[in-house]
Amino acid sequence: MKPKIGIVVCGLMDDRQFVTNTYIQSVRYSGGLPFILPLIRSDHAIQEYIAFCDGFLFCGGNDITPLLFGEEPKNGIGKTDITLDLFQIRLMKAVLTTKKPVFSICRGMQVYNVACGGTIYQDISLQPGRPLNHMQQSYSRAEVSHKIQVEKGTQLRKYIGSRLDVNSFHHQTVGMLGKNLTACAHASDKTIEAIEMPTHPFAIGVQWHPECMYRTSPEMRELFSEFILHARLRPPAPIEQQSLEK
Repeated sequence: MKPKIGIVVCGLMDDRQFVTNTYIQSVRYSGGLPFILPLIRSDHAIQEYIAFCDGFLFCGGNDITPLLFGEEPKNGIGKTDITLDLFQIRLMKAVLTTKKPVFSICRGMQVYNVACGGTIYQDISLQPGRPLNHMQQSYSRAEVSHKIQVEKGTQLRKYIGSRLDVNSFHHQTVGMLGKNLTACAHASDKTIEAIEMPTHPFAIGVQWHPECMYRTSPEMRELFSEFILHARLRPPAPIEQQSLEK
């Protein structure tokens, strides 16, 4: 049976909730069965999602409300939705305790970092140094924009190698890393391009959009395949559950 992959809703618009099709198709072609997880303001719903799904995909979207990582709005902040932010952060925290695989893309990586207690640069111009333009203007989202270096000894390096050309569609980026997270890839301007939790079987966040490069990049297909492969495996019980069973 194909593993059930919960794709967390990307955004809200005019009383609609949506997920971009490229996420759905990337999961499908990698061997997973995609399900869209809508925003429901209920802890019970979150527990139902966790019980039902074998893996979770957090997608790109708008900016994160600065108050949720201890800051006030600064110049360059874009549209935010605190209701969606709170839902995704709460879901992320709950999912991470289960050890089920989590793949977080663009905004999803930033949600991942904030859920673990980290911070976000509200605009890349606020990052120290001379950052690249990370919001490419190409017609096709499959086109590459800049190179990244993947760090030695990381899970990500096993899947995609040491150097890679990626696309880039973001103006925010990870600041201070959250608890138990490590930066596993960087751009030439030191921007954090990927994060992971070394103690977790598969909890990887990337700043680029691998779903847009799925058809053109073997490395992106491998990354999704590893995500689905981990979703096929039965994860260990959460620590809280293990202690109750003893």
